[in-house]
Amino acid sequence: MRVFRIVLLVCLPLLMKQTSFAQYGQIKKWAEEELLTNPALRQAHTGVCIYEPATGKYWYSYQDDHYFTPASNTKIFTLYTALRLLGDSLPALRYLETDSVLYVKGTADPAFLHPDYTLQPAWQLMQQTSKRITIVPAVSENKRFGSGWAWSDYQDYYQPELNEWPMYGNVAHIRHHGDTTVIWPRMFSDTAHFTFRRNDTLEELLAERDERSNRFSLTFNGNDKSVQETEVPFITGPLGDLAYRLQDTLHKPVTVLTDGTPIPSTAFTLLKGIPADSLFLPMMHRSDNFFAEQTLMMCAARLWDTISTARTIDFMQKSYLANLPDTPKWVDGSGLSRYNLFSPRDFVSVLSDMYKTYPSERLYALFPTGGKGTLKNYYKQQFVHAKTGTLSGCVALSGYLVTKKNKTLVFSVLVNNHNNSASNVRRTVERFLTQVWEKY
Repeated sequence: MRVFRIVLLVCLPLLMKQTSFAQYGQIKKWAEEELLTNPALRQAHTGVCIYEPATGKYWYSYQDDHYFTPASNTKIFTLYTALRLLGDSLPALRYLETDSVLYVKGTADPAFLHPDYTLQPAWQLMQQTSKRITIVPAVSENKRFGSGWAWSDYQDYYQPELNEWPMYGNVAHIRHHGDTTVIWPRMFSDTAHFTFRRNDTLEELLAERDERSNRFSLTFNGNDKSVQETEVPFITGPLGDLAYRLQDTLHKPVTVLTDGTPIPSTAFTLLKGIPADSLFLPMMHRSDNFFAEQTLMMCAARLWDTISTARTIDFMQKSYLANLPDTPKWVDGSGLSRYNLFSPRDFVSVLSDMYKTYPSERLYALFPTGGKGTLKNYYKQQFVHAKTGTLSGCVALSGYLVTKKNKTLVFSVLVNNHNNSASNVRRTVERFLTQVWEKY
């Protein structure tokens, strides 16, 4: 009798899951006859998990324990980490004031002098002081690019360099109109850094950068009189280059501490920056890779005064994420890396915990809603609040779905190794989830 009881207890979760599946057989039929057999997905590797947190029931799963490259769905784990570790505001910098010197240390805050933000506590602190400003090197274990990133994307707007003290989002901002071009930071606007070419066959502005130096070129259509804007990442360089950029912007001397004199971390005061959600929102809505990467770095800087993406990930996997259904291979904050591997039920697990821990109004605002952000061309009925993900051959969508009968579902659909257009894959997934919304 005891043996039977033990086997029953072991099998009970599986039996409950199978019973709940039976109640939603229509979803299984849609998946098997329309989603998985669609030409856009038929030869792809697909995983699906749909879960109702109110009842604890899985409505449907297919290969939800398999591993996938999730692309920008990785940002869901980054958001979860930031909500757990950062609090209500970003760490702007660490500072120490003496009689004659203001010592400052970077905390990886990506909002510093970023054009999206007018609130600049760190800037105000340095602008208002009459003391000598000295940068103290932060302890950083990160490199300028993440593991598994495409090296050839060095000049693309979505892959700025990572560093301990970003400025202007670590990109050169270019605004071209007619015969006038404005470049910021202005130090890059001279002829030593920028060259211009005219090509009247171009349909849009073309900005490029030399692979190993901050030499930029801009090619434009002289007949196009519209206002055009673009961004190109610049090489951040060592702390001396950061000091030069700060000096050029502050119009006062900025030096780097080079004598090796140790200053205890406890001597510094942490300066609060912008509200955290004001960074999380664009990170999720426009899938900002730079914000996501620097977020994990900020978490480490805040907790240990050491900038380390790997340390943040390791801490999360040993604490808040210790009970995930499957152990992911998680290497960066943005999902640019091909080394990331997650299962659909991992996403459902984290999303469910977020739903249980934080107000749904806040989560729905942070996640792109149908018709907005990266979902602006999809789910116009606005029943989905979810994060998209796209790499070559990879399409992902994970988040929350509110049905017509007002049932909240947590879902994840991951598609890898497709050889179709990403839009066709998205439309196929959209039709499947729309059926779930309409029926239930």
